[in-house]
Amino acid sequence: MFTFLISIVILVVAYFTYGKFIEKLFDPIEARKTPAHANADGVDFVPMNKHKNALIQLLNIAGTGPIFGPIMGALYGPVAFLWIVIGSIFAGAVHDYLTGMISIRNKGAHIPELAGKFLGAASRHIVNVFALLLLLLVGTVFVTTPASLLSILLDGKVAVGIIIVIIFIYYFLSTILPIDKIIGRFYPYFGAVLLVGTLGVGIALLFSEYKIPELNFTNMHPGDLPIFPILFFTITCGALSGFHATQSPIISRTVEKESQGRYIFYGMMIAEAIIAMIWAAAAMSIFDGQTLSGLINSGTPSAVVNEVSMTLLGAVGGTIAVLGAIVLPITSGDTAFRAARSIIADYIKVDQTKMVKRLAIAIPLFIISAVLTQIDFNLLWRYFSWANQATAAIALWIATMYLYIQAKNYLVSMAPAIFITYMVFVYILNQKIGFNLDLNLSFAVGLVLTAIIIVMFYSKARKNRKEDVQTVVTVE
Repeated sequence: MFTFLISIVILVVAYFTYGKFIEKLFDPIEARKTPAHANADGVDFVPMNKHKNALIQLLNIAGTGPIFGPIMGALYGPVAFLWIVIGSIFAGAVHDYLTGMISIRNKGAHIPELAGKFLGAASRHIVNVFALLLLLLVGTVFVTTPASLLSILLDGKVAVGIIIVIIFIYYFLSTILPIDKIIGRFYPYFGAVLLVGTLGVGIALLFSEYKIPELNFTNMHPGDLPIFPILFFTITCGALSGFHATQSPIISRTVEKESQGRYIFYGMMIAEAIIAMIWAAAAMSIFDGQTLSGLINSGTPSAVVNEVSMTLLGAVGGTIAVLGAIVLPITSGDTAFRAARSIIADYIKVDQTKMVKRLAIAIPLFIISAVLTQIDFNLLWRYFSWANQATAAIALWIATMYLYIQAKNYLVSMAPAIFITYMVFVYILNQKIGFNLDLNLSFAVGLVLTAIIIVMFYSKARKNRKEDVQTVVTVE
């Protein structure tokens, strides 16, 4: 229990210390007009207050990931706590804050546009494909997982297929309607359910008979899967997630003042890490590795969520906790499709003020996602995990380039960028979904490829710095 409690304290303190340091480094300017005001269109660029933006940001980024990921990460034992704490403070929250703020400084641009601007024109096309792949996978995974949870909650009385159709209808409306009509209106209620359910699980766990294990570095995974690099692709949301780089620009278009950025972007990543800590601790405390693995393999981690909730909180409280777990993926799935529509519109330069133009982009996206729902969840999750962390690496390199050009301390983003880039290479080289190479060979080849990326970065960075800085860093 000591490890768990001290971890929560460290996360909270980090918001007021390291978060403040990152904010000061970026130097937000109170008087500068944000895209919400400068580009107001009544659809995507709509000024909203900081508390509503923060809650929407939390629900956007905290999908299935900070519950399902930590549950599966719990198979490794308490070392998962270490990744959640260190990853969220020095990688995830930095990633989210800088992505959101750089987007604000660049008219609410999404990650493909930012990649093209800071890493080169070719990067724009590559990142566009990555981002859309990631968002489609997220949208699909975040349809199937809440449907699975709802089916369990309803004791199988409503077919999963029917629930999926209902969720798709909600996603579709959230994608095509102005952001303040559904998302801005209903998210406060969704947030209340989430917070009550998650805090209920955390408090009940502390006062239960179950013992939260203390930190150790023993690999407890029953399948003996290696901590490096698998853990960093199992626990993504809650530590570091590229999906957040696709979501932060949605809120960068509704932020009223730059000074609100630390609360909205850095702060909500810390909040997500606390959610991840609670679910990881619950899974480790209630189940042994074999039982937990069996429950996960029986379908999805939905069974674990249901079992934990009902065990700790009983029928009524457990139902609220499960509803909170359902809220998370639903409130990320809707904005995944919304972000995909927005990214495609920006890429092909199609104005989105007219409904017919929004429909022209949204309908094909939902058709593709409906087809993807027929694919096995575990396979989708593995591809999602890799695409997710590859996107995180790209977003961190964009942030590093921005800071380098501004002659600021770029090491705060470069260090996590190098680490996750290396893990991305090792993972895809070693895993069966990639090249299926020997792990030691993957570590060696990954090191060489990462070194090449670093050299390419400095070559591009020096070239950018020689150019007129104002053509590279928008200050509108």
